[in-house]
Amino acid sequence: MSRAIDLQRRKQAVPDDFDLVARSYDRLVRRNPGYIEHLRLSADRLAIADRGRGARLLDLCCGTGLSTEALVRAYPEAEIVGLDASSGMLALARSKPALSQATFVLGDASDPAAADIGGPFDGVLMAYGIRNLPEPDVALGRISNLLKPGAPICFHEYSVKGNPRAVAIWTGVAWAVIIPNGLVTARHTRIFRYLWRSVLDFDSPSQFDARLRRAGFVDRYTLPVPGWQRGIVHSFLARRPR
Repeated sequence: MSRAIDLQRRKQAVPDDFDLVARSYDRLVRRNPGYIEHLRLSADRLAIADRGRGARLLDLCCGTGLSTEALVRAYPEAEIVGLDASSGMLALARSKPALSQATFVLGDASDPAAADIGGPFDGVLMAYGIRNLPEPDVALGRISNLLKPGAPICFHEYSVKGNPRAVAIWTGVAWAVIIPNGLVTARHTRIFRYLWRSVLDFDSPSQFDARLRRAGFVDRYTLPVPGWQRGIVHSFLARRPR
């Protein structure tokens, strides 16, 4: 089996693999310096006015709700919907008192409208999600249709291709920290080994910007995060045309 075919097959299994590690997921990622702060930074960068009063925001691939927490913190007056394909991760998100104002829906980000989440939305945050979709170009078109004209979207995502320093740091951290900690906290490493590979295979920042352009997004720009993940994690910001 070729590497590309194997990676596509693994993407299909991502929701089930996240079910297996759901109970330990927050504990693991909170060991990552800057993880929560970087999600908050990307949520802030959506720049929804007036603390989100009257706005509807969508958190795609919300997982256990850590990205939803970032949206709630940035826009406490907004109506927030979180969508994820892992029932185990969603169960944890729904159990968090801090997220009682959010609505969580089980569904596939490849075709989010099929989950009957409503819309259009005043803004979308998609953290660590687009990289896992088998057909990202198709998904981007569908996601764009969920936005109001002129509304912003932020893809908070790993992108290291074309940057040898970022590739080396990411590989070192994945094998020295993430995968061993996954074994300790979750007794399971398959999803974390996939994580390492999927990041290496994902678009470079310029390639993802071109993908967003082809999908029709405008006002595109890419911002770094601080700390050890500078050059590894980015806020990819764009808007649906007016």
